[in-house]
Amino acid sequence: MHGWIILDKPHGLGSTQAVSAVKRALRTQRELLGGTEKWKVGHGGTLDPLATGVLPIAVGEATKLAGRMLDSDKIYDFTIRFGSQTDTLDLEGKVIADSDQRPTLAEVEAMLPRFTGPIEQAPPAYSAILIDGQRAYDLARKGEEVAMKLRSVTIHGLHIRHPRAGGNPSHAPLAQRQGQEMDPRLRGDDDALNEVTLTAHVSKGTYIRSLARDIALALGTVGHVTMLRRVKAGPFTLETAISLDKLDEAARGGAIGRLMLPLTAGLDDIPALAVSPDDALALRQGKVLSGSDIATGLHLAFDGDIPVALVEAQDGDIRVVRGFNLMPKEEDR
Repeated sequence: MHGWIILDKPHGLGSTQAVSAVKRALRTQRELLGGTEKWKVGHGGTLDPLATGVLPIAVGEATKLAGRMLDSDKIYDFTIRFGSQTDTLDLEGKVIADSDQRPTLAEVEAMLPRFTGPIEQAPPAYSAILIDGQRAYDLARKGEEVAMKLRSVTIHGLHIRHPRAGGNPSHAPLAQRQGQEMDPRLRGDDDALNEVTLTAHVSKGTYIRSLARDIALALGTVGHVTMLRRVKAGPFTLETAISLDKLDEAARGGAIGRLMLPLTAGLDDIPALAVSPDDALALRQGKVLSGSDIATGLHLAFDGDIPVALVEAQDGDIRVVRGFNLMPKEEDR
């Protein structure tokens, strides 16, 4: 029970509520099986209640890696509706600006390179950023003027997402779909768009609502997000995500463990380092191993098949970055 539960978070549920739902499921299973052990639970990247999709939930020792998920790249599908901007920059806010201007598909596609690569953006006023010790959204709800500082983020990829016949998603750019009819629901009059769905691969700290606002403004109009779905967070994708209903069903059958990904699933990009039982004990005690000739950088130390610690090698020394309280069974020795 040390690992990851990847939720396909439903609309209307906050990240904290999702963590509470996982805790309830674990408690249901514990009561069913007569266990007594409680598990730490945390999430690896906030999703707004409006948003759906990949929400990594860390359980047990995996919670020590939740911070790495916060720092990881993310991929989102999102829909911009043109013609109105809301105070929250999404479907749930009140309209604060209107425009009759609508862009064409070609204009949208031509604009996207301006928002690819390193950019600066102002986060939404309705966000969890702290301003003088208070959450920005609390100040905004009080009607106070919230001045959001620009922050640097990176948009690794940004392209138009088109429905195929039958409504199945295709992530091919416009140039790769010549001759294919566009979904008429996305068209306005004279080929002007009322809304468009994009896919964005972004660095940590990127606000998709701000990105949508800025794209609309650059197109000479205003807009807001009506759909936001995270399809990838770090190494985790929708392919391994489960619904809350499936999680609850597994809990009632005492089988949550079968749905969990191992702790190491969050470290797929980190090379493994086999250590002896004596060195594993030293690392568990927080000691530095000296005289190593392994490559500089992060490694995942293993004692057999048991993760010992995330370590960093530098100048022949191996230091613990994150230690795991996981011990091999005596019969495995």
